[in-house]
Parts: sequence; structure tokens; C-alpha cells
Amino acid sequence: MHKTPFRLTILGSSGAMPTSKRLTSAQLLKHSNRLFLLDCSEGTQILMKRLKIPLMKINHIFISHLHGDHYLGLPGLLFTMHLLGRNNELNIYSPPGLKKIIEIQFDICNLKTSYEITFHEIEQGGSVIYNDPTIKIETIEMSHSIPTYGFLFSEKPLERNIKKKYVDKYDIPVDQILQIKAGSSYTTPKGEVLANEELTITPPQPRSYAFCSDTSYTEKFIDQINGVDMIYHEATFMKDFAETAKEKHHSTTTEAATIALKAGAKKLLVGHYSARYDNNTLKHYLKEARDIFPNTLLAEEGKVFEVK
Repeated sequence: MHKTPFRLTILGSSGAMPTSKRLTSAQLLKHSNRLFLLDCSEGTQILMKRLKIPLMKINHIFISHLHGDHYLGLPGLLFTMHLLGRNNELNIYSPPGLKKIIEIQFDICNLKTSYEITFHEIEQGGSVIYNDPTIKIETIEMSHSIPTYGFLFSEKPLERNIKKKYVDKYDIPVDQILQIKAGSSYTTPKGEVLANEELTITPPQPRSYAFCSDTSYTEKFIDQINGVDMIYHEATFMKDFAETAKEKHHSTTTEAATIALKAGAKKLLVGHYSARYDNNTLKHYLKEARDIFPNTLLAEEGKVFEVK
């Protein structure tokens, strides 16, 4: 069983414009003690405060593309961090252009932030843009009207856990313990060979989450996200608006579900709802997706989903 937290909080689920019930795109992913912000629409920091999310602990922000409903909350969030006296470096990942947008904001109001901001420009899919001992993040190229990227969060395999009774029984040296955790067998001083499978406990399988932002239907990244534990895929329209979705470079409920099915995903979240759909309509919206991919859930503000 996994002990490391890996959970997603929905901060915005509406497409294009906010409604009286929904904010535009934003999500917070927690892995271990790290907080990753995915997109940052208007109202993101307000909902984070309401949910008691410690925004000053966010050190990495990922912006999928430069349409306003995905980043217009960012200047305000950066300013709040400055007012609160932040001094930790902040890393922002996005397609080219965001640095210029933010610097114009700061130049006009003569602001120099109390902390350093490092911008990382994304120019292709399949690039590893973040890597630490526990998780790797790579870009997923979407098919939208401007350069747009999703993000694949993949846990790294854990070491095998050695059974304490064998350590005590054979007084196994520390250097041998490290090798056993890495997968080696152990030969006792008497020449007895103990197989690794006997000595250790198999760790939980690594988990993964794919954030697939605005995109028309495309199968070009299916192999990249194959077997993902949870996928968020935009589904701006129901299937009767398939032509509109195509014209606007968006996806429908059935298209998002088809991607999840073909990728062998275990769970699908759908969101980025057109403002034409109210909460009553969403039950029909959800049914369309579930007819193809039964384990589909709605992304809704404040909801928390475990990646497992």
C-alpha cells in the first residue's frame, strides 16, 4: 500500500469563461510534500485560500498554454506571494511568451519581487522538465489552436523493502542491504543463496497522472500515457456539438472517453465544460463519457481525487 500522498484537487473546471458556479482551469497536485499547480485561472488563489491550501509552498507552476482562461490568475498569485514576503525561488513552465507577459505587468507597476522567478519554456512534447528522486514530469503535446502542452507525472519505482527478520538472523552488512534493496540476492557466509523475492517485500507499483489540457481529438500521445492510473482530459462539449468542438480545437465527452479507453487508463476525469452546461446537464454529459469509459468522474471545484 502506498504511504506517499498523491492526490489532485480541482480548482477550476469551466472552459473559456467562469460561471456563477465554476472557475476556469486550475488544479493542484500533491505528491509527497511537494505541491504542483497546473494552470492558474482567475480566482485560483481565492479557492486555494478557501480550501486552506498553503500557496507559499508551491514552488512549481505549469501553464499548459497562453489562452487567458488558463493563466490570467497567475499575475495576481505572483503579486500575493510577493506581498507575503516569499523568498523561495519559483519555477514556472509554459510555452514561450509567458515571461514577457509577466515582466510587462511588473515593469508597469515598478515591481521587483522579493523572490526569484525562473521561467522554463516548453517547445516540444516528450521532454522531461522536472526530475527529483521520487517523481518525473514530462510534457505531452496537445492539438490546439496555439502551442499547448499537457503534463505527465510519473512516480519512480520504490526500492524493495528487506524483511527485518533476515537482517537480524544473518547480520547482513549495510552495503549488502543496499544491494538487496536494489534487487540482488544474498549469499550467507555459509554459502547459502537467498533469493531476493524471499528476502524482500515487493513495493507498490509506481503511480501516474496525465493532465491533458485543451486539445482536439488526437491519438498522437496515447503511447506516451499508456496504462496511466488517472487521466484528466478536457471535454468541452457533448457529442451533439462534435463539429463545434472540431472547429474550436476542443474535444467532446465521447472523444475524451475514447482516449482514456485506448490508452488503457484506469480512471478518467473530464472537465473544461462549456458555459452552456449547467449542473443539471452534467449528469447527461457524464453518462455520455461513461457509456464508453465507465470509470469516468466529473472534475468539480474543491473535489479531491487520489491517484491510485
